[in-house]
Amino acid sequence: MPTIPASAQASSPSAPPSAASALLPRTLASDLSSYVDAPPTRVRLSGWIHRRRRLSGLAFVVIRDRSGTAQVVVKDPAVLAQVDALTEETTVDVVGMTSSNPQAPGGVEIIDPALSALTAAAATSPIELWRPNHQAGLKTMLDHAPVTWRHPRQQATWQLAAASMHGFRRTLESQSFTEIQTPKLVESATESGSNVFGVDYFGQRAYLAQSPQFYKQMGVGIFERVFEVGPVFRAEPHDTVRHLAEYVSLDVEMGFIADHRDVAATLRDVLAGMVESIHERTSSAVELLGVDVPTVPAELPVIHFREALEIAGAPSDEPDLAPAHERALGAWAREQHGSDFLLVEGYPLAKRAFYTHPQPDDPRWSNSFDLLFRGLELVTGGQRLHRYDDYVAALTQRGEALAPYESYLQTFRHGMPPHGGFAIGLERWTARLVAAENIREVTLFPRDLHRLAP
Repeated sequence: MPTIPASAQASSPSAPPSAASALLPRTLASDLSSYVDAPPTRVRLSGWIHRRRRLSGLAFVVIRDRSGTAQVVVKDPAVLAQVDALTEETTVDVVGMTSSNPQAPGGVEIIDPALSALTAAAATSPIELWRPNHQAGLKTMLDHAPVTWRHPRQQATWQLAAASMHGFRRTLESQSFTEIQTPKLVESATESGSNVFGVDYFGQRAYLAQSPQFYKQMGVGIFERVFEVGPVFRAEPHDTVRHLAEYVSLDVEMGFIADHRDVAATLRDVLAGMVESIHERTSSAVELLGVDVPTVPAELPVIHFREALEIAGAPSDEPDLAPAHERALGAWAREQHGSDFLLVEGYPLAKRAFYTHPQPDDPRWSNSFDLLFRGLELVTGGQRLHRYDDYVAALTQRGEALAPYESYLQTFRHGMPPHGGFAIGLERWTARLVAAENIREVTLFPRDLHRLAP
């Protein structure tokens, strides 16, 4: 039996709606199920008109709010006239009486309603949001994203992303990590100068950060264990289904490690926490979208880059894994290990960022890794250099001047522990979860070569 507010108890089923009803606390659609088999109670819903079904002398109005949908039955001629004048997506307040109905969402519908429009009748939506599956093309979805994201299936994809971020944060906080926020306007490029967005910063040249790499390493010198959830920017001319110019990066950096395997162990814990949060917080989204939520193994299967090339059938001198190689490795991991995940370690040092730690027994390779998720690169991580002299040598070997990195390098003059970290691309993770053909399908307002709005 629900707890009924005193204001609701004072209203009888036959009492007409009045201005005083507006003082009723708002009830969410998902809360109506608590009124099943309860005495009729006056409640107030607020939301969007999701759908109207007009019959002779009767109308069914479905109201949508952040929690789901509720059914309102309209019979009063004056209210029917209001319903006829309004449109789907108009925002309204509805005050009426609860009534059990097994066929209604949650087993309860609203009868004898008074309806108040909160805006003028909404313009026609670019897609019919009440349909279980929209048939719109990607361009329509992106051009009208402020409206098309209202579709329950679209919302569900971002609910998976939100739950993943929650699990990411919760796992790291439980392991004494400190969340930080780093600058997105920086004085120099993190990886290279060829794929950064340059901006004018009060007459000085600055750049949008490709990653928080430099600052999260600095954070290790302050807090020892840090993480960040934030945007990163890549001015790479990739017009593919897997690349964006701006995306959300889930970054981690941790000190006092033995090597990159300690970092990979934390990555495994984070993935497990993200999956756990999805099950806890978004089971309805998982069901609606039919998501095959992965199982994170107790230990991630690991192979060296050299072995990965052999498995993928790639030349032994290949400096990186192509998408076709990643897909082949994903299939191999599923067949040999029953795993959706595969950690490939030991990438060629020459192809990794200058701050990457070499493999101690063979400096041709690095103490770095990529994590493949269902045949797609999801994570890059590894151990970093931590001695100042090693940074000077690495930059000099690559022909880089030290001056642009001075504010970064000072960190290593003042005592830094062995450390490492990783970064997860949130949109890639979500796209792979829902088997999206294009990463833009799961990105709220994507930025790419061709799109700067909405």
